[in-house]
This record gives sequence, structure tokens and C-alpha cells, in this order.
Amino acid sequence: MLQFEKVQAIQDTILAATIGDKEQLEEFRVRYLGTKNTIKPLFAEMRNIPNERKKEYGQLLNAVKQSAETKFQEASESLTAAAANEVEPIDLTAPSEPMELGSRHPVSLVLNQMIEIFDRLGFVVAEDMEVEDDWHNFTALNTPPDHPARDMQDTYYILNDPTRLLRTHTSSVQSHVMMTQKPPIRIIAPGRVYRNETISSRAHCQFHQVEGLYIAEKVSFADLRQTIYYFAKEMFGATKIRMRPSFFPFTEPSAEVDVWWGMETEADKRITKGTGWLEILGCGMVDPAVLENCGIDTEKYSGFAFGMGVERIAMLKYQIDDIRLLFENDVRFLKQFKKTAVF
Repeated sequence: MLQFEKVQAIQDTILAATIGDKEQLEEFRVRYLGTKNTIKPLFAEMRNIPNERKKEYGQLLNAVKQSAETKFQEASESLTAAAANEVEPIDLTAPSEPMELGSRHPVSLVLNQMIEIFDRLGFVVAEDMEVEDDWHNFTALNTPPDHPARDMQDTYYILNDPTRLLRTHTSSVQSHVMMTQKPPIRIIAPGRVYRNETISSRAHCQFHQVEGLYIAEKVSFADLRQTIYYFAKEMFGATKIRMRPSFFPFTEPSAEVDVWWGMETEADKRITKGTGWLEILGCGMVDPAVLENCGIDTEKYSGFAFGMGVERIAMLKYQIDDIRLLFENDVRFLKQFKKTAVF
């Protein structure tokens, strides 16, 4: 019958159709699956089909419609997969778009420079936990519970545990190292420390320190002085240093170290308080009691230690007058250090 021939012709056309792009896919959809597709009128011919063949005709129409839907779905998935695998060609001769570089934090810049300087002298970096126990933070370093030196530092203790605290200096790293390593020991301990202080332009409740330790046979104060002088020369370009007697519970003798900053400008006079000298760190020979606490033979070994605040060095180096700027993460402030972000 003519109706059967029409349906079969459409089926053959659908099966033979080639869909190579999105335009052809859309044409196929409109022609065979759209609201005015070529299959829909053939359903109206059902009334002209003899009753005994209506079922056969209906099954043939449904098969044609199913063929169109399957063809469309397969073609759509194939084109989508092909598009996903396409790689957009890159013009290697085109100029690149400018990319704005960020900057390192001034504390990171100074800390990296300090590590690099001491690395040239053979010091290796040692790190440990910031939540410390009382023994490693105080007692091992010649600061027993009743020692007046504890009054020098306001400590954050862990709630409900008076034996645990936020370390007040990275000297606690030194006590760990001395108990686990045999001399010779030559380390620096950089890291964050905490003290319960009122925040102001010159003080903060958290800051960074770099502390150094050298223990070996026949270590003398002269070795300490030459080490500090080398650091001051490399860090500040200092031509001379001076060492003033001081007190620290874990070193004896102890000293404060100043570098000659100069008196050439009003800023120099203000920074050095009219003296030309600038204090940068504290140091001394390791107290024999500290070595004994950590199991080191004081008859055979001696050593020196030193420590300094990284923020203080950064403020001096970049002439920053408020330590709070180093913790506020103000982008306008940090952008000033782009040119020095080389580490």
C-alpha cells in the first residue's frame, strides 16, 4: 500500500542520513522530531488503513519514530565528545597578557635572608612545635619554677594544664636538639613565638625569632663574636659592632649586640636615639647548667647561643615604624615590597 511505502522511504532516509555538524543535527531534529516533522502526518493516515493491517502500520510508524530519536541522540553525543577533544590552536607569536606578580611579606624576606646568611656559615635549620612543655621552654634552659627570669616573659599557658604553654622563644627548639643530637651541633631555629604583651606600635603578642646554637669542642667567645660580626656585615653592611654585658638565664657570660648605624641623617639619629648604635640581638656562651640538663659533657664541650626578633630586624631594615603593620595584611602596605620579592 502507498502509506506503507511512504513510511519505509522515510525509514531508509533516516538510516542513511549523515550528521557531521551542529547545523545538520538541528536540521535533522526539525525534519524528523520537530512539531511539524514529516512523520506526524503519517499517523493521520491510520484511518485509511484496513483494520487487519492497522497494528502492522502502527508498529512501523513507531519504529520509524524510534529510529529518528536514536539517530539524533547518537549524533548529539558524538558531536559533544568531538568538541570536548578539540584543542584550540595557540598562536605562539601572540604577545602574552601581563600578569601582575604578588610580593613576599617583609618578615618572610628578612627571615629568608637571615637563613641564607647563616647557611653560609654551616648552620642548618631546626624546627619544632609551637605548643611546648614547661621543661623544654624553661627548666632545661636554666629557668626553674622559682627563677626570677620567668618574670621577664608573660606566658600563655594552656587552659587547665599549667605544664603546657605557647613557646615564649625558639630556645625550646635548642633544648630538643641538644637532647636528641650529639655534638657538634650547629643550628638556627626560626619560628613564631608568643608572649602575653599589650599590642602597641613597638610590641605584639606574637612575633618571629631566629635563635642560633653552636656546640663543639673548644668553642670560645671569640667564635661567637666573629659569627655575629659576619651576620651584621651581611645583613646591615655594618662596619663594626659592640657587645655590652647583659643577663640571660641560659648563657654566661651574656651580651647585647649593637651595630654601628651611623648619624648621617635625622632618621639615623631618631632610630639610634642619638647614639649611632642600634641593638640587634642578644647572645652569650651556653651556661654549663644548660648543657648538663640536656645530657652534654661540659668537660668536653662548650658552645654559644644567640637570638633575635625577625620583626625588629625587618622594621630596622625597611624603616617601618609600627609593628602592627606586619600583621594587618594591608595590600597597600605589602605592595611596597614587590621589588624585593626575589627569595
